[in-house]
Amino acid sequence: MSTEPMPPNAGAPPERDDETLDLVRYWRAVNRNKWRIIALVAAVGVLAVLIANSMPPVYRATATILIEPNKPKIVSIEEAYNIAAGMNREFYQTQFEILKSRELVAKLVKKLNLTEHRLFDPRRQPPSVWQQWLPDGFFSAPAKAAQASPEAVEQGVIRAVQGGLNAQLVRNSQLIRVSFESTDKELAALIPNELAELYIDTDLEARMQMTQKAMAFLNTQSGELRKKLIDSEQALQAFRDRERILDTKGLSQSGATRQLEEISKALLEARARRADAENMYNQVSVALKPGSEASLQSLPAIQKHPLVQRFREAELESEKRLNEAVKRYGPEHPKLIAAESDLKSARDNLRRQVSAVAQTVTREVEVARANEQSLDRALSTARAEIQALNRKEFQLAALERDVATNRQLYELFLQRFKETNIQNDIRSTIARVVDAAVIPQFAVGPNKRQTVVLSVLGALLLGVFLALLIERLDNTVKSSHELESKLGLPTLGVVQHTKVARGQHIERLFLEDGQTSFAEAIRTIRSGVMLSALDNPKKIVVVTSSLPKEGKTTIAANLAFALGQIKKTLLIDADMRRPRIGPVLGGQKALKGLAELCSGEAKLDECVYPAGNTGVHVVPAGKIPPNPQELLASQRFAEIIRQLSERFDFIVLDSPPVQLVSDAVVLSKVATEVVYLVKADETPYPLARRGIRKMRRASAPLIGAVLNELDVLRADRYYGEYSGYGKRYYARRYGYGYTGKR
Repeated sequence: MSTEPMPPNAGAPPERDDETLDLVRYWRAVNRNKWRIIALVAAVGVLAVLIANSMPPVYRATATILIEPNKPKIVSIEEAYNIAAGMNREFYQTQFEILKSRELVAKLVKKLNLTEHRLFDPRRQPPSVWQQWLPDGFFSAPAKAAQASPEAVEQGVIRAVQGGLNAQLVRNSQLIRVSFESTDKELAALIPNELAELYIDTDLEARMQMTQKAMAFLNTQSGELRKKLIDSEQALQAFRDRERILDTKGLSQSGATRQLEEISKALLEARARRADAENMYNQVSVALKPGSEASLQSLPAIQKHPLVQRFREAELESEKRLNEAVKRYGPEHPKLIAAESDLKSARDNLRRQVSAVAQTVTREVEVARANEQSLDRALSTARAEIQALNRKEFQLAALERDVATNRQLYELFLQRFKETNIQNDIRSTIARVVDAAVIPQFAVGPNKRQTVVLSVLGALLLGVFLALLIERLDNTVKSSHELESKLGLPTLGVVQHTKVARGQHIERLFLEDGQTSFAEAIRTIRSGVMLSALDNPKKIVVVTSSLPKEGKTTIAANLAFALGQIKKTLLIDADMRRPRIGPVLGGQKALKGLAELCSGEAKLDECVYPAGNTGVHVVPAGKIPPNPQELLASQRFAEIIRQLSERFDFIVLDSPPVQLVSDAVVLSKVATEVVYLVKADETPYPLARRGIRKMRRASAPLIGAVLNELDVLRADRYYGEYSGYGKRYYARRYGYGYTGKR
């Protein structure tokens, strides 16, 4: 038995939330279940050894395949095969997946008839070690296997072979290693070799099928393209005949373009001449008006005319001769008269010539305009001819392009057809076996040591996990620390689990042996009760708990005996539903008690009984009434407590549990102190927390809690809080000698 003094932070709020991870607590949980964990590890270890020893040896054989995507180019047929140029990861990854494909494995299973092999045929499977130990018919799997359809058996064999296969790309090379693991060493070597050959044959077959399809396609397309080529050539020749085209170069380099350029140039010159003629015509028209003859001769166009210039020179020559005759001859001299006549004749000729030239200007304007119009029409005609020629050239070019395209396609398909035909005769593959698998001589598995070690480690982890899970799910109170942290009440005392000898009453254990740890725990509780509310000399203490059978009556009775050693104390059995104070009075029955007092059927002195020579008096519950809560809530009960408090220094009331009825809440109204009892390792703290919350809502004067029925040996072993209390301290101090018996 052990006790704990009230902590200095009594009544303080919880130090931490109940969900907070407590590594020490979990370590203690593991330590508490260590023998269970060891037993689990040992059992799993033995089982793993048995399983490992019963497993047959596994052999592995490996075949190496060389993948060569770039074969020597006999003909350029890569396009027909669509082979990736160069070594790339995608290509090898594709071949890698093909090697492991279900279709290839299915062909292997059919080729080797593996459905009849003893390792794969479920009808020929030997019973396992466990099936040999178990009675016949315990498992129905063999019967089901015998009834399986051939398709289901084949699918199972395919999955089994795929499970044993392993393909691996060799880094920085063109090699792929194919391995197979089996308990049959011959089969382990046979499957990689056959799979490699089957892969090569399948690839060759696929290539040949592709070649044949390509040849059929190319042959069909070549015929169609040849017909298109002939049709396009005939259309080109018909167009040439229709348009009378002898030479395509002559057509493209004809004189139509040069003629158009010459007409355009002549048209520009004609327009310039027409503009000049119109300008001269306008000047002449103005000069021909009456009174403007002189201005007509002054026109530059008139003056520049050759005939006008010649007649002008003749006029000037006549004027020169006249001037010489005037100087030499007289007025009547015949030569002078002749000179004057010549000058007049020259001027008349000039005037007539100027008039004639003016008349020709009009005709020149008309001629210039006609010439311009003629050239304009010729230009339009030339343009139309060129456009027609361009259309012919476009049609000719389209026909020639069609012929060239059809000829190119026909020649290309014809060449591919010949190349494919040659490739069909070559029959080359992209892979070959460079290292065939040989029958292995040594097993590669199973790794028995690893199996056992991993099983033991797994069992250890599972055991620890289960221990922590149990600890996590355990919501009972196990120590005074949890009592304070989870319930928020100070610890008045910790009462150890005590096994009472035959003939002893645990309700009187404090009196029967005062040198035990139980008695010391009761004294500690007594100290807490006396030290609380020192200013109130009269104390009314209610002892309650959350559930029945948590030791309320035991603690209440022994606390009353402990208080009775100091002052006058009265013990009242306030649990009128299940009274338990009988052993305190020596087992007397049919006594009047609290029920008769509250109902007025008995007087106070008739219901107070001495508990032997202990100095403690007791008020039993009396006859069980139909309405105990109404009696406790009555004014008469309050008056009875008041009268009793005048006669006794301490009154201890044993009350019903809080969670079942509300009697304890009613009793707290007359109490000066309430002691809340929690049974270690049994009372869930959420339930106790709800009971305490219920009491606090009623303003009950809670002074602390008592942890009852604590297994100190278990607490010392797993919680480490009570070592020295449960073993060494009480053995030395009181000579009690804790044995660990319950």
